[in-house]
Amino acid sequence: MRPRPPVKGRGLVSGTGLIVTCLTATIAALVFSLWSFTDRPGTGPDALNAQTLRTSYGPLSALDQDFLVKVRLAGLWELPAGRQARTKGTTPAVRTAGRHLVEGHRFLDERVRGVAARLNLALPDAPSDQQKQWLRTLDTAQGAEYDRQFANILRVAHGRVFSVVAQVRASTRNSLVRDLADDANTTVLDHIKVLEATGYVDFDAVARDMATAGPPPTAAPPPASAPDPGPAFTLPPPTFRPPPEP
Repeated sequence: MRPRPPVKGRGLVSGTGLIVTCLTATIAALVFSLWSFTDRPGTGPDALNAQTLRTSYGPLSALDQDFLVKVRLAGLWELPAGRQARTKGTTPAVRTAGRHLVEGHRFLDERVRGVAARLNLALPDAPSDQQKQWLRTLDTAQGAEYDRQFANILRVAHGRVFSVVAQVRASTRNSLVRDLADDANTTVLDHIKVLEATGYVDFDAVARDMATAGPPPTAAPPPASAPDPGPAFTLPPPTFRPPPEP
């Protein structure tokens, strides 16, 4: 028996040809999608990695760099603030908080300078404008008003950096930054606790500041010679005052 001739409309078009046609269309769609994404401004590989530095310890992202700058800036103003509180504070709790600040930021400042040197990253050598203003506020305050200003200003500052530490620890691919984030997390949490133990912290003000604060920056930090002063912050009156020291 002779084989049946192919039926018109079948064969290449309905079988293998149809499969080849579908695969070709799928590949073309994928190639077009990739080309369309990388061709958009700011989405190509070079643009996406422009803020990340390659190091022998892993990639150093813009957030990592900003974290290192923030740790250094914290030490530049919180060390003198802590020293001042050890003598100017009117309660044992305030003086204890000052001692913790000195010990913690002395340790962190040495750590961050060592990490930055190994990563060849420049760090600021002076506090930001806002931090200088905070120090001036503490310089002029006296008595219980000093205790209140010290506890609230430092608690707000630590709350801001605490959220950055958490994000850096969760996302960094750099081993040096990861270890520093562990140390910073322990130190900052200790400072938050001793500041709250003074009894002067206005938690409503802290909550308002965290609610209005923007997300951590994704761009590279400013040059060391011109640190970002950050948004202004005005502390409201406290809602609680501890009893006088006997």
